[in-house]
Amino acid sequence: MNMIEAINRALHDACAADSKVLALGEDLADHEEGGVVGITKGLSTAFGTDRIKSTPISEQAIMGAAIGASLVGYRPVAEIMLMNFVTVAMDMITNHAAKLRFMSGGQTSVPIVIRTMTGSGFSQGGQHSDYLEAWFAHTPGIKVVAPSNPADAYGLLRAAIEDPDPVMFIESMPLYWTPAEVDFQPVPLGKAKISREGSDVTIISYAIGAVHALAAAEKLAADGISAEVIDLRTISPWDREAVLASVSKTGRAVVVHEAVKEYGVGAEISSVLHEQLWDKLEGPVQRVGGAYSPVPFSKPLELAFAPNPASIIAAVKVALG
Repeated sequence: MNMIEAINRALHDACAADSKVLALGEDLADHEEGGVVGITKGLSTAFGTDRIKSTPISEQAIMGAAIGASLVGYRPVAEIMLMNFVTVAMDMITNHAAKLRFMSGGQTSVPIVIRTMTGSGFSQGGQHSDYLEAWFAHTPGIKVVAPSNPADAYGLLRAAIEDPDPVMFIESMPLYWTPAEVDFQPVPLGKAKISREGSDVTIISYAIGAVHALAAAEKLAADGISAEVIDLRTISPWDREAVLASVSKTGRAVVVHEAVKEYGVGAEISSVLHEQLWDKLEGPVQRVGGAYSPVPFSKPLELAFAPNPASIIAAVKVALG
């Protein structure tokens, strides 16, 4: 099962389990082929167009409708087709969805999931390919999730739909068609996974960065370097306990993400590691991220923009001194 099929199954199972779960977004219904890559295919036939609802091209209206529905007892899954388009709905997301619990003194919550996809590799240019997770991780009141494989996509989406607060669910387009085993079990939000155990250095990442980290670890092993790979799965709140325990053991860390390196999630994790483990670090924490640039349309430039196993290996060797 690939990630598209896993997300489709998670939505199907959530709708079957709870009549208050619904989905809305552009072209979701079956008469429009279930979205641009077919993630919601079959769902409107199974649950009706009142629950799997195609909307006009208006991201702010999609978010406003989802927030309103959540306030009267529903659990909407709102799809913003590409992550760059969340900028159109930032007021609804950051000023309303994320803050209503605080501004109501805890009297109400906004149990919505915002599904969106992004990632470089398709020459879609700078307005269709950015990872913008740091914007939302920086916003109190909203959780941020980014799976790296179909099993986590299923389990994290089920957990996100059941969460009482808004969750930004970021899907990596380059990982959509990679098949893997899926056990159909919920994956708790905020819990990282040790994807590979090691003793010399810890590589921390999520989404496609976690896939590149595993590939880098395999090549490092051939050179006698033992790398532990942590897949955060949830970016906010991130699993500090797991990361601190691993880096306490290895003494060295590299943080990897496709988003622009400057001011990114890697900066936050690196800072916490230096604050909490100063006496245990064998060297400065290294960061690997996208170049300080919009994602290029040109294929050679796009490849140069994004991190890859080679750039992770280079950072690990710097960390090892």
